[in-house]
Order: sequence, then structure tokens, then C-alpha cells
Amino acid sequence: MPQENSDSFFTELLKFVVVAAVIVLPVRLFVAQPFIVSGESMDPTFKNGQYLIVDELTYRLEDPKRGDVVIFRYPRNPSEFFIKRIIGLPGETVTIQDGTVSVMGADGSAVALNEPYVKNIGNGRDSSYPLGADEYFVMGDNRPESSDSRIWGVLPRENMIGRALVRLLPVGDAGVFPGSATYSQ
Repeated sequence: MPQENSDSFFTELLKFVVVAAVIVLPVRLFVAQPFIVSGESMDPTFKNGQYLIVDELTYRLEDPKRGDVVIFRYPRNPSEFFIKRIIGLPGETVTIQDGTVSVMGADGSAVALNEPYVKNIGNGRDSSYPLGADEYFVMGDNRPESSDSRIWGVLPRENMIGRALVRLLPVGDAGVFPGSATYSQ
């Protein structure tokens, strides 16, 4: 009898592992994945070492929006992952002048962004950045400490992994859609 119980236990364990893999693997590969913030470029919105869950599904169904916090493959080295905020959308022109960020739409309408989440303005030198189809302009919330579109150029849509869905750690800062901001599109 002890041998039969042992076989039953291992059979049940194997079934559990197979069922767990069938459920977890597709979710991990196509729906959500973990991400640990590294660096100070998004401070104070995200601190170094915070643990996030990335929503990989939404951008398969709809376009990214201004103010979304996105995780993406760094265009100059796709093996590295970055986290930044979307400032400019395809077809727009982002202008930085006297520390103010403004966006001109394809229709000619312009808006100066109200960015209460920015810790240090330091937006860089005055410049304009026109965006083509499927190109986004991203910036960190801690502008002087951020390597972003001001330095390395536009973010191609194909490099986006997803948006920050949940902040799990630290528990005191846990929340859904952490750091999200809403703007006029």
C-alpha cells in the first residue's frame, strides 16, 4: 500500500505541475510579466528596486496614450529594458523651450504639458522632435537623470513591451496603474 500512495502523490504532483504550466506560461508570455525598476530616471514616481507587473496585452488591442508609463526595449540595445513616460504620439512634434514641454498635433493644435509628476525640470536644451508613424517620444520623470528620447531619439512602437499595470513592492506603495497621467489626446 505505501508504494501505491507514493505513486498517487507523484502522479497528482505531475498533474499539478502540467496544469500550472499550461495556465502560467501563456499568461507570462503574452499577458503580463514582472519588471524591477532599475535607476533613478523615474523618481519620484518609481524608485529603484520597485517591483511592477507589466500589462503586455492592452497595446495589442489599442494604441499607447500620452502619460502612460511604458516598459520597452532600449532602441540602441534591445537586450536592455527601460521605463519611461509617453510624451509625444505618432505624427506630433514635441518642443522643449525654456524648460517647458509642449506638443503640436498633426492638426496644428498645440498644448503645453502640465507635468506635476516631474521631480527635476531640467528638460535639456531647447529643441523640437518631429515624430513619424509608429514613433513615440518618451521621457523620465527625473529629467536630469533620464536617458530618454532627448538623447537617443524616438521610440519605435515595435520596441514597446507594455505599460505599468501594478506596483507590488514595496507594499506601502502598491497600486494599479501606478504613475498614470491623463492628458488631452
